[in-house]
Amino acid sequence: MNDTNGRSDDVQLLTLHVNGTQHEVITEPRRTLVDVLRHDLRLTGAHVGCEHGICGACTVLVDGLPARACLMFAAQAEGAAITTVESLADPDTGELNDLQRAFTEHHALQCGFCTPGFLMLAQGFLARQPEADREEIKEIVASNLCRCTGYQSIVEAIDSCARTRRAQRAAGTEGTPPCN
Repeated sequence: MNDTNGRSDDVQLLTLHVNGTQHEVITEPRRTLVDVLRHDLRLTGAHVGCEHGICGACTVLVDGLPARACLMFAAQAEGAAITTVESLADPDTGELNDLQRAFTEHHALQCGFCTPGFLMLAQGFLARQPEADREEIKEIVASNLCRCTGYQSIVEAIDSCARTRRAQRAAGTEGTPPCN
């Protein structure tokens, strides 16, 4: 059966707000957010790992909160502000943001498969809890999986970034603004 626009009943038009840009996507209601981001919008930073919400490789921010894009239907994200790892670096210069630089400086990545998920998890977490201490960071990091790093360097990177951001706020000299 077709609607008045000639689309079949098994597809829908979605308006997604991703990284500050509005996108219109025609997709089936059953498609996940990670599939629409990767295949329709060509934003391949969110990785598909377990497809059960366990690994966190697909983590994006939805209205500022970390979300597993493999567990969310794209239709559920309509009207929400979606932020992917592609938004972290400066779009004009490619310069990494402070969190990405901390991951590099602390060698918090090896194979890199889980890195986008950890970056988005940390970005959302630090935006909500800028005063987080090392123990809180360890707890939040435990929600994503990494097979290479042993997590220590990831915790160090996030903690370093959090301390730097706090110091910059206290001094009134904030550096690279956090992404939202």
